[in-house]
Amino acid sequence: MDISIHMSTLPQDDPDAAVAFYRDILGFEVRSDVGQGKMRWITVGPADQPGTSILLAPPAVDPGVTEAERRTIAEMMAKGTYGWILLATRNLDSTFEKIQAGDAEVVQEPTEQPYGVRDCAFRDPAGNLIRIQELR
Repeated sequence: MDISIHMSTLPQDDPDAAVAFYRDILGFEVRSDVGQGKMRWITVGPADQPGTSILLAPPAVDPGVTEAERRTIAEMMAKGTYGWILLATRNLDSTFEKIQAGDAEVVQEPTEQPYGVRDCAFRDPAGNLIRIQELR
């Protein structure tokens, strides 16, 4: 089989803040931005990886999601326990400094983990956990 990861989805509840974080702080390009107001679906990704994207989508808009589920999703997003993604870089310290300078919420400074990776973590404006692992 020939399968690749094309797109992954993270929730966003403030489209302008999401664009500012992913474009201005992480340096991703905005590939599409459709919809209006808070109901915007925004596709971002690294400029040098056109085949891999993150879709930043409004949470719980599927008509099959109940009101109770919407409340749970909103609560989990507020706590930062709903969405997360693992990114990678060759220079973790430099990447960490640039993201920290952009006023992103630091969850964990660069740390050597007992399971053999060195990584750090931030939260995006919607509370999603962004872990960044150092490539070795």
